[in-house]
Amino acid sequence: MKNSATQGEDTLSPGWRAALALHDQDLQRRGAARRTREAYTFDTTHFAAWASAAGIEPEAVDLRALRRYAALLGERRLEATSVARKLAALRSLFRTLREHGHIAHNPVELMPSPKRARKLPRVLTAEEVTTLLDRIPAATPLDLRDRALFELAYACGLRAEELVQLDVGSVDYEGEEVRVEGKGSKTRIVPAGEPALRALARYVERGRLALSDGRGEQALFLSKSGRRLSTSDVRRRLRVWARHAAVQGGVHPHALRHSFATHLLDGGADLRAIQEMLGHASVSTTQIYTRVESARLKQAYERAHPRA
Repeated sequence: MKNSATQGEDTLSPGWRAALALHDQDLQRRGAARRTREAYTFDTTHFAAWASAAGIEPEAVDLRALRRYAALLGERRLEATSVARKLAALRSLFRTLREHGHIAHNPVELMPSPKRARKLPRVLTAEEVTTLLDRIPAATPLDLRDRALFELAYACGLRAEELVQLDVGSVDYEGEEVRVEGKGSKTRIVPAGEPALRALARYVERGRLALSDGRGEQALFLSKSGRRLSTSDVRRRLRVWARHAAVQGGVHPHALRHSFATHLLDGGADLRAIQEMLGHASVSTTQIYTRVESARLKQAYERAHPRA
């Protein structure tokens, strides 16, 4: 059965087909992740199908047309985040067309994105992180793996996708750092603390050898069948240990990443340094952690100040 994006492709004009193909080639050239390309293709195809039905070719799209499209999205009661995502995809599409000389300017630049209510990320306290990690024993190869996995996730602020992509050679024990392949195939070097490196060394020496099937798998973190872990494995194992440690609320790998950044900020780390360690392309993405810190300080003030 065709999905809506595929059905939309059937109604596109030749001009729109060419524009979308050029955009996808441009995203590949820029090193965009597969999921990013798929999401952009879905959103731009939806707009292209609407424009084709309205007789509007790529070079004829203007602010009026964009407002009509936004009004249609509003009628369908899409959330502000979804509308903003679609506009971001269109902004990227028309940027490609402008750079290749097909249009004189990017009409989406004139279109304001809807304001989004940004939820603060889930952050564990330092005590909760310590409890979570210390409750993972060192009794079995899988225990050793999980302790090293989540020690490293918190020590380096890594995404689940980045954790499972690590190879044995990604860790520099002497230099106390980890080489990480982030979004868009961008490599960054992140410092790692002694607790994480000790847990990794124990796992590699005693746990990984027992999990290996002897086929030369280079992945650092192995499943019980000797293959590279998946991100779903990481999320599932973290839920198990969070329940074991009685940590309340939804605990997922990104919560450890958020906690890493917030605790660094609490300790006085520079926002630019945190940005580099997280692998954020823009410091504006990292600035959400200043809001987390601000919210925490306000709560402390309200609890402690006699005239709060």
